[in-house]
Amino acid sequence: MTFSLSAHSVHGILLDIEGTTTPIQFVYHVLFPFSRAHLKDYLRDNADSEELRRDLLMLREEHRDDMANGLAPPKWVDEPPDAQIESVAHYVFWLMDRDRKSTALKSLQGKIWQQGYLRGELKGQVFDDVPLALKDWKKRNLDVRIFSSGSALAQRLLFANTEVGDLAGFLCGYFDTGIGLKTDPESYRRIAAKFQLPASEVLFISDMTAELDAAECAGMQTLLCVRPGNLPQPEKHGHGIISSFSEIGG
Repeated sequence: MTFSLSAHSVHGILLDIEGTTTPIQFVYHVLFPFSRAHLKDYLRDNADSEELRRDLLMLREEHRDDMANGLAPPKWVDEPPDAQIESVAHYVFWLMDRDRKSTALKSLQGKIWQQGYLRGELKGQVFDDVPLALKDWKKRNLDVRIFSSGSALAQRLLFANTEVGDLAGFLCGYFDTGIGLKTDPESYRRIAAKFQLPASEVLFISDMTAELDAAECAGMQTLLCVRPGNLPQPEKHGHGIISSFSEIGG
């Protein structure tokens, strides 16, 4: 299909990352393995970091909730330091194995990825149509922002360090689960307020119909992005469908 931005009075575009701007394989086959491989070193090297302490406090609270809910997470150990590192790593891997959209987990992963990007060990990946679309939308003075379960830091790093160069200049903002869950309509109402636009003038593009349903409930316009490797979605969902940003016209 072709979607006309002007015909639909769109002034803001909200983009998901995984499966929308970026191949799912990059997230699961590059980013996640990188954070696993470097987690323990990061915990040791940053033991005195106040930011890490905050992440660990949030993880500790999440662990307590998991215990209270009978989910049987790996044992948490506070002392001695080496034992704590091992227990934190086991719990983090346990969360990752469940693809938990944990704010603390995503914050910790973002800091590990930051080191990888700064050392040149990581380069963000985007689909070929994404840079051209971002440049076009910038020329049209559209407000383009990102909403992903990954931390805002991780989002900025991905777009600032892609294989085709720095794309961060085409984006006006980043939202993570600190603003709310991606399946909660209230999250999209808060985001529309940040755009300073009526929700009806914001277009949300994602690969997940549950997220699109929430955005639509909040009044946003929606498009389902179908890319290679994306998870199958329900057939009867009511959202427009695109397979490339090139299908979005002026």
